[in-house]
Amino acid sequence: MTRKPDEISADLMQPLATLPVFYALAGRRVLVIGGGEAAAWKVDLAAATGARVDVFAPAPCDKLREIGEARDNVSLHPRAVAPDDFAGAAMALGAVEDDSLARQAHQWARAAGVPINLADRPALSDFIMGAIVNRSPLVIGVSTGGASPVFAQAVRGRIETLVPATFQAWARAAQAWRPFVRASGLDFLARRDFWRRFTRLAFRDIERAPQEDDRAALVEEARAGAEATARGRVTLVGAGPGDPELLTLKGMRALAGADVVLFDDLVPASILDLARREATRINVGKRGYAPSVRQEEISALLVELAREGKNVVRLKGGDPLIFGRANEEIAALREAGFSIEIVPGVTAACAGGAAIGASLTSRETARRLQFITAHTKDGEFPEDFDWGALADERATTAVYMGNRTLPALSRRLLQEGMSHDTPAFLIERASTPQERVVKGTIADLPSKAAEQTIVGPVMVLIGWALAEN
Repeated sequence: MTRKPDEISADLMQPLATLPVFYALAGRRVLVIGGGEAAAWKVDLAAATGARVDVFAPAPCDKLREIGEARDNVSLHPRAVAPDDFAGAAMALGAVEDDSLARQAHQWARAAGVPINLADRPALSDFIMGAIVNRSPLVIGVSTGGASPVFAQAVRGRIETLVPATFQAWARAAQAWRPFVRASGLDFLARRDFWRRFTRLAFRDIERAPQEDDRAALVEEARAGAEATARGRVTLVGAGPGDPELLTLKGMRALAGADVVLFDDLVPASILDLARREATRINVGKRGYAPSVRQEEISALLVELAREGKNVVRLKGGDPLIFGRANEEIAALREAGFSIEIVPGVTAACAGGAAIGASLTSRETARRLQFITAHTKDGEFPEDFDWGALADERATTAVYMGNRTLPALSRRLLQEGMSHDTPAFLIERASTPQERVVKGTIADLPSKAAEQTIVGPVMVLIGWALAEN
């Protein structure tokens, strides 16, 4: 049974509690109400953007006074705020204890057409002040929509550990180099290639700051690669077993830069969502015993898209080089004159071992790990199976696509001399929230699996190394 490649639309954006917006305030007026520590934080934040900050506080705290003295763009007004103070403000911020003052400030701001945020008063606020990771001009905002600022701060703290301090220098370099790149004579595709190379360089050595020589070198690399870029390129990416956190960073970056993504049925939406929203998504799924896109069509489509100058990601479940028919796609592209970059992925056998908490190899019981597929084009076992090797109890065998043929596989291995009590596991949807494990022996696993409603994808692991589970 065959089907045609199916282009799909990107999923609609999930509902947002608030819209994350980065608001330019340099040179504009911001009004702040309140004299305590919370107001001081808002004043410092607004002043850091280059805004002209007017603070209205009858009794400003010491921290506010320090900020007022340290920053030329902060003016302290030791009095209560009045309706006329809102005129001409780009926004208003407040941190006040008095309920009536908060309501009054909200009314005055609304009347003046000024958006206002009042700390811990979401009902009286037009926007939320999130927690930020500041590597300006690289700024990351975190918000829970006012549900839990403490949780947002904790998430911010986690992100802080993941974003190197040197990224600030790279972001500043990007800001400074953008006019130069625009004036360099590079066309659109080459400029995009420049920024891809820039990003790869930043991530390659996170302790290294950008140098002026990097700019010229990257421009020349982008110019030299412009012809190849215009002809298109293809990256073969392993999506892993299903958990999006098991996708590699390199795979994630490839998706982020793709014009077109050709993906298999087993790739979950959570991984597809990592592609840029403008990317075209084409389902070229191939599944056993179900309508599938012919391999020849997939290979031809890859070549066609590359010839159109597209940056194509061929996204396969697990590792693309294990039972993924990658050689046929690689050969078609090379024959057409295109090279292909390969990004490995976590294969299902490894995810299965993690699911049962057992190593697939052991110095004592399994010094060999063998991968087989129990499904071929005609649904039968391959004729060239080395059944003696598969029944060898000194190895661990990982069986891909083995759900339907498990009973026949069990019978044949027992006939070849495998012990009836050899440990065997069936793992369904390894690494995903729907993961299920059926534990047994090579003799009784088929009957145990038959008692379950197994819909796959399935990994079967067999061998004595698993007894240590």
